Amino acid sequence: MFPTPSMSQTIATWLDQYVPFDLNCLPLESYLVGGTVRDILLGRKRDYLDLDFIIPQKAIEVAQHLAKTYQAGFVVLDRERYIARVVFPQITCDFAQQEGETLEADLWRRDFTINAIAYCFREAKISDPTGGLNDLKHQVIRMISARNLQDDPLRLLRGYRQAAQLNFTLESTTQLTLKELAPELKKVAGERVKTELNYLLSSPLGSYWLEVAWQDKILESWLPNATAESVSLLAEIDHCAALINSKFKVNISESVALAKFTLLLSPSKAGAELLNLKASRLEIKLIINALQKFNLLKENPSSLTVREQYFLFLETQDSFVILTLLCLIFKIFPEEMMSLLERYLNLEDPLAHPKPLVTGNDLQEYLGIKPSPLIGKLLTELQIAYIEGKVHTVQESLTLAREILEKNNP
Repeated sequence: MFPTPSMSQTIATWLDQYVPFDLNCLPLESYLVGGTVRDILLGRKRDYLDLDFIIPQKAIEVAQHLAKTYQAGFVVLDRERYIARVVFPQITCDFAQQEGETLEADLWRRDFTINAIAYCFREAKISDPTGGLNDLKHQVIRMISARNLQDDPLRLLRGYRQAAQLNFTLESTTQLTLKELAPELKKVAGERVKTELNYLLSSPLGSYWLEVAWQDKILESWLPNATAESVSLLAEIDHCAALINSKFKVNISESVALAKFTLLLSPSKAGAELLNLKASRLEIKLIINALQKFNLLKENPSSLTVREQYFLFLETQDSFVILTLLCLIFKIFPEEMMSLLERYLNLEDPLAHPKPLVTGNDLQEYLGIKPSPLIGKLLTELQIAYIEGKVHTVQESLTLAREILEKNNP
């Protein structure tokens, strides 16, 4: 498939609308390349834009001058390969020095054909030496060469991620090569692998492609304890999330991604696996907390009392939606958990989001006691009494606190 004038015009119109600087600031024979060109031709829109430019020489100097001219952010990404980034509001521009003697040689070094399409804005000309336009037309992800994938093994996982992102298929020889090279992925830094996993965990089609990637042993190096059962349940998470969204009209996408992540981990080794993948401290906290509470609920065959519900909310906090999704797919108190989720989503609910009638200082003053763990225990009992409707005012709470104190200290 050959480039057409209409394709060039589509890209030119897009650049005029979205590029936050004058393209004439760039040297002659500079090109826009990669995912942005692909997405423009596919008509895909993104909230945040990442533009990749190939510069014939002095890419870092060009980027630095541009950042200074437009008062934008600037950072050198790779000094040895001459790659720098300029950050504008809602748009990031990466500038890389051309590898190889020609643009075509540079494009032949890339991962997949659909990412090796370049546009020269000075000549209004598309360059497509690897046949990416034809693969775009047929919605196929095809490698340029096995050697290119080996040069950066993260490209193995990226193939599955882009299949999910674009709703494309993997060309058969490409998929076979990805499977053969799967052990190479262990050479990649954990944070880079985690970034690609995040895309898959968050994508509407990510569950399907994560299962395919697991079947192809792509995930074996980083998620060795994922099983056929656990990856098959990823789609169930999506189904439960859709039910929750339909019923409560709430966006729980971040919790959905973490619930999926949880399924791929070993319950007993989750912390180590998360550290290995350079997960954030918050992600580790939320997942481990959800797993711990999930295991406790599995061992409890009876419905939760009001007291138990109170402590579940108190101890789970921001992990509660993750916990709910896990309980739903494993059929652990599904109706009760949905009811509790409704309470959790209501920020005024006194059980899920308690607002105490009295404070520790109130208790110290009224009861004439000093600060001690006793204060916390009394506050807990008063909050539960309030939830159960046994007290309604500050004075009733203080009176009950005295009764509890006298009962335990006759």
